Amino acid sequence: MRPKSYRATMLSLLPFAVMAVVTVADLAVGPAVVFLPLVSLGPAFAPLVGSWRRTAAVGGVALLLCAALGWYNGLLYTPRGWMSIASVLGVTGAGLLAVSLRQEREVELDHVRSIAETAQRALLRPVPRTTGGVRMAVCYMSAVAEARIGGDLYEVVTSPHGVRVIVGDVQGKGLEAVETAAVVLGTFREACLNEVDLAAVGSRLERAVERQLDDEKFVTAVLAEVADEEVTFLNYGHPAPLLMSGDGTLTWPEPDSYALPLGLGAHNASPPKPYRAGFLSGDDLLLYTDGLTEARDAEGRFYPLAERAHLLKGRDPEAALRALRQDLLQHISGPLQDDTALLMLRHS
Repeated sequence: MRPKSYRATMLSLLPFAVMAVVTVADLAVGPAVVFLPLVSLGPAFAPLVGSWRRTAAVGGVALLLCAALGWYNGLLYTPRGWMSIASVLGVTGAGLLAVSLRQEREVELDHVRSIAETAQRALLRPVPRTTGGVRMAVCYMSAVAEARIGGDLYEVVTSPHGVRVIVGDVQGKGLEAVETAAVVLGTFREACLNEVDLAAVGSRLERAVERQLDDEKFVTAVLAEVADEEVTFLNYGHPAPLLMSGDGTLTWPEPDSYALPLGLGAHNASPPKPYRAGFLSGDDLLLYTDGLTEARDAEGRFYPLAERAHLLKGRDPEAALRALRQDLLQHISGPLQDDTALLMLRHS
């Protein structure tokens, strides 16, 4: 059973369990100790889950139980008995009001989620399965429960100059990180179609991010352009991609010297220089964010991507990323601590 469904089941049973415990205790101890007022705990917990009908039903059961225990204890027609019944009625009424307010908030939350999901789909669009002789797949895992986007980003653009991709990681989290990701992706999509040179695409990104960010914030990113049997990279302080040749040999294409991330151009650092690697038929290229390689297990060990690279070989790109994702989750044995984006390209 999934944790959320298990929790919902436990909360739905809680009012009845409380009333059962109160009843057993009252019958076991007898009239000497009166547990009658505690019956109202049942309808007090009822609004946590379910509809107003369920809350009203729990209140009805509690009222009958209160009357029965009051009769058993000889308190049914005494002031204490009447006060216990009034307590059950009052708590039930408050519970019905609480359910009404909770359902209104849930409706509002559903609307917000619907709008957010629409924005997320527009921001992180599905990548094409095949373009320009390259098969590809993407996997995005957010560290925030039920979120589909955070500070990591990816995009694939088929341009007149080749298949161009980007994978990046925005410093920070929350709405501000999403806004920055939107700026990066929008600029990348436009620049890929207008700029002949990949370095010019990077320059456009640098200017856009500098206008968007301040306070020493930045975006690490790696850009790649696949044309014929070669891939050109432009790296802005991002983890090196993993390139697996058809025979299983692993390489990590890196620049001679790493450039600063996007947004830190004010430090007068040199822009990154393009560098190239062969990308032949049957080769696999994995671009990722540091949420993958910096994921730790219970003993603090980082995820060993080089040792797990065999999970990518021989599988359809989508199946390969599913296998890698499952292995990553087994490694950490818990929730992700950072967003993770994976983009896999296979030269067909």
